[in-house]
Amino acid sequence: MKYSGIIFDLDGTLLDTLADLANCMNAVLSKHGLAEHEAGKYKYFVGNGMEMLVKRALTPEHAEGELARICLKELHAEYGRRWNETTKPYAGINEMLAAIEAKGLSLSVLSNKADAFTKLIIDHYFDAARFRFVYGARAGVPKKPDPVSALEIARLSGIAPADYLYLGDTGVDMQTAAAAGMYAIGAAWGFRTEAELLENGAKTIVRRPAEVLALL
Repeated sequence: MKYSGIIFDLDGTLLDTLADLANCMNAVLSKHGLAEHEAGKYKYFVGNGMEMLVKRALTPEHAEGELARICLKELHAEYGRRWNETTKPYAGINEMLAAIEAKGLSLSVLSNKADAFTKLIIDHYFDAARFRFVYGARAGVPKKPDPVSALEIARLSGIAPADYLYLGDTGVDMQTAAAAGMYAIGAAWGFRTEAELLENGAKTIVRRPAEVLALL
C-alpha cells in the first residue's frame, strides 16, 4: 500500500530525551527531600505527559495532593531551563526524515509533552518547516491514546487516516494509531519493550530508523 503521511511521536522516537527528563524530575524530588530515581525507571514514568510523570515519580501518598501540583510547576520551570543538556536525535533519524520527505509524504509530530515544549524542541533539533503539523499536549484536547489529535492532523492534511503511518515507541502510541485507524509502527530503539509495542497493536517493529523506509 502507498502511504501519504506519517506521524511521529517525539520522546523516545525522534529524540532521546530521557536523561534530561530524569535529571529535571530528580532535581525537583531532591528539593523536597524525596528519593530520586535511576534514569532507567523514567522509561516507564514518561509517555503520558508531565502531570503523569510527576505522579509516577512521587510516592503514592503524594501523587494526588498539593505536593504533586507544586512539583509539576517546578518540573515545568526546571525543564524550561535544562531541556537540551543531553537530548539528541537518535542515530539515523535525520537521514530517515530526509528520505521520507523526499518521497513526498506529509510529516507531522504528535506528543504528550506540553505543546510549547514540543514546538520549541522540534524547532531546535530539526527543520521545523519540514513538518506539516507539530502538536503537543494542548489545553482542552485529550492526550494520547485518545486519537482526536491524530485524526485532526489527518483531517487538516486532507489525507485519510488509513493512508497514514504512525511511528512511536510506547503502548500509548500504538493504541493511538489503532484508535485513529493508522498503521502502527513500533520503534524498538525507544523507551519501551518490543513486547509492549506488540501487545498494544504494533503492526510492525523497526529496530533502526532506516527500516521505516522499507514500508513506503
